[in-house]
Amino acid sequence: MTPAPLVLPAEADAQQWLELRRDAALTIAREAAAELKSVRPTDAMAVLRRWDDAELALHGLSGMASLLASVHPVEAVRTAAEDAEAAADKLDTELSQDPELYAVFAGLRTDGLDPLAARFLEKILTDFRRAGVDQSEEVRAELTALEERLTELDQEFSRITRDDVRSIKVTADRLAGLPQDWLEAHPVGADGLVTVTTDYPDTLPVFTYCHDAEVRRELRLAFLNRGYPAADKVLHELFDARQRRAELVGYPDWASFDAAVKMIGSGPAIPEFVDKIAAAAVDPAQRDLAILLKRYREDNPEATEVQWSDSAYYGEIIRKEQYDVDAQVVRTYFDFTKVRGGLLEVTGRLFGLRYDAVDVPTWHEDVASYDVVRLEDGASLGRIHLDLHPREGKYKHAAQFDLAPGVNGKSVAEGVLVCNFPRGLMEHDDVVTLFHEFGHLVHHILGGQQDWSRFSGVATEWDFVEAPSQMLEEWAWDADILASFATNAAGEPIPAALVAKMRDGEEFGKGYTVRIQCFYGALSYAFHQERPADLTERLRELQGQYAPFPYLDGTHFYANFGHLGGYSSAYYTYQWSLVIAKDLFSAFKHDDMFNAEIAGRYRDNILAPGGSKPAAELVSDFLGRPFSFDAYAEWLAR
Repeated sequence: MTPAPLVLPAEADAQQWLELRRDAALTIAREAAAELKSVRPTDAMAVLRRWDDAELALHGLSGMASLLASVHPVEAVRTAAEDAEAAADKLDTELSQDPELYAVFAGLRTDGLDPLAARFLEKILTDFRRAGVDQSEEVRAELTALEERLTELDQEFSRITRDDVRSIKVTADRLAGLPQDWLEAHPVGADGLVTVTTDYPDTLPVFTYCHDAEVRRELRLAFLNRGYPAADKVLHELFDARQRRAELVGYPDWASFDAAVKMIGSGPAIPEFVDKIAAAAVDPAQRDLAILLKRYREDNPEATEVQWSDSAYYGEIIRKEQYDVDAQVVRTYFDFTKVRGGLLEVTGRLFGLRYDAVDVPTWHEDVASYDVVRLEDGASLGRIHLDLHPREGKYKHAAQFDLAPGVNGKSVAEGVLVCNFPRGLMEHDDVVTLFHEFGHLVHHILGGQQDWSRFSGVATEWDFVEAPSQMLEEWAWDADILASFATNAAGEPIPAALVAKMRDGEEFGKGYTVRIQCFYGALSYAFHQERPADLTERLRELQGQYAPFPYLDGTHFYANFGHLGGYSSAYYTYQWSLVIAKDLFSAFKHDDMFNAEIAGRYRDNILAPGGSKPAAELVSDFLGRPFSFDAYAEWLAR
C-alpha cells in the first residue's frame, strides 16, 4: 500500500491527535525492541528492517513534535508537543542503553549485507556506544537522567528565546527614514507612541533605515537582551550537563564528543578552523572597517570605532552613497507574493520539479501547502508547507522543520519552512534568506526517497547541512533570475545594472561579517569548553578578540543565541559549510545557472542521496575531487 501524506487535525482536535500519534509511535518502537530481544533473529537484514520501524516511529514523532512546539498557535498544543518530543527522546535513550538490545546488533554477521545496510548497522552500533551501552549500570542510570534533563533544558532555552519578545515605544517623528509601508503598519497608539518589537520584521528595518541613533541603540539593547536573565541559569546547567554527558562515555569534553560524528572530526579542530577563518578575514575586514569608520566620523567626529547599533545603518549609507544602491528602492521590486512564486518557479526549473498547491488542513491559515512532483516521470516526492509570517507564540527565526521523514513504502517526506517575513515588500536580504531556507526544504524532499529512515532527508553530517542552502543563495543574486519575478508596482523587472550594484554593495563588509561569524563560532565553543562562571564577561572578551564592533554595555546576546541549543558547540558549522558551498558553486556557469547537466548532477549527487554516504564523498562525487578552501579564500579576498 502506497503511503499518503499526513492528514493534520483541526485546531480543536490537535492536542488529542498529537497525543494519539505519540502513543502509537512509542508503542511501535517498544514492540520492535521487545521482539528483537525475545526472538533474537540472526538474519541481519531482517533485524535492520525491524529496527528501521522503530527509528522511523521515534524520529518521525520527534520531528513533528518539534515543529508543532515551535509553530502551533495554541499554547496547550505547544506544551503537549514538547512533552511528546521529550517522550521520544526518553525512549530513544532507554533503547540505546539497553545491553541486551545492543547484543542483538553486535552479534550480527555482516557478510552478505549490501553497503547501505552495512552503513546503517555501523551507525546503529555507534549510537549504542555513544549512548553508553557498554558502561556500568550506575553510569547508564546517570546518562539516562542527564539525557532527560538535557531535553528539558534545551526546550526551556527554546521557549525563552521564542517567547521573550520585547518592545520600545517612541514618538512617530523619531522614526524618520523608515519605509512608508513599514510606518503604515505601525500606527500611533492611544498613548501617542509607536510600538516597535524585537521581532525581525520590526528590527531589521529600524537598524537599517532609522535616522535616529538613539532609537537604533534603544532597540538594539532590547534585541540583544532578549532571554536575559532567565536564560543564564538554564545555560549554565546545560553546559555542565553536556560536559558530564561527554565524560561518562570517555570524551574529555562536550565539543570532542559532538565533533566526533561531524566532518571536522575533533573538538580541538574547531578553534583551529575558527582562527583560520578569522585570520583570512583580517585584511578584508580592516579595509571595509576603515571605510565604514570614515563615513561614521562625518556624523560622529570624536568616534574611534563604529558602534554595533550603528553598523547596519552606516553600511546602508555606504551602499547608497558609494555603490549607488538604495535599499528602499531595491525593496520595491520584492513583493512577498511574487517572491514566493518566483522561488517555486526557480527551484522547480533547477531541480526538475513541479509544486502543486493543495488545500489541506494545517496549524494556521497563513500556511501554504504544495505537493512536490518530479517532472521527469510525474512521481510524487512529498509535500511542503510554507509558514512564512510572524505571529505570537511562533518560532522567531528562520528554519526548516521535518514534519515526516521520507522512507520508500513507509512514509511520505513532508517538510515545513518556518520564517518571519513581512506580508508586503521584502528586503533583498529576506529574499536571500528565503532561498537559503528553501534549500533545506528541497534537500529534505529530494533526499527523502530512501530505503532506510536513518538516511532520509538532511541526514548528513551536521557541519555539512548548511552548504547546499548557502549555495542556493546564489540564485537569489542572478540578475536574469531575479528579473523573472522581481518587479515593481508598475510591473517593471529589476534592472540588471541595479543587481550588479547590489552585488558590489553586498561585497562591502563581508570581511567584518565573517569576523562576526567567527565571534559566534568562538563563543559557542568557548562556552562549552570553559563553562565560564560569568557568561557576560566571557562574551565581552570574545567579542573584543573576534568581532569588529565593540561590546554594547549592559547587553547579554548569548541569552537569545538560540544556536547554543541545537548547534551547541558547533556554530563553526556555518563557515565550514560556506567553504564547501563556494566550492560547490564553482562547478556552475554564471551565464548558464540552469544548466541541466550540472544541476542534475548536483541534485543526484548532493541532495538525493540524503545521508547514504559521508558528506565528503557526496562532494567528491559531484566535483570529481575533494573539496578545497580555494574558492572561499578567493571570494573573501575579492
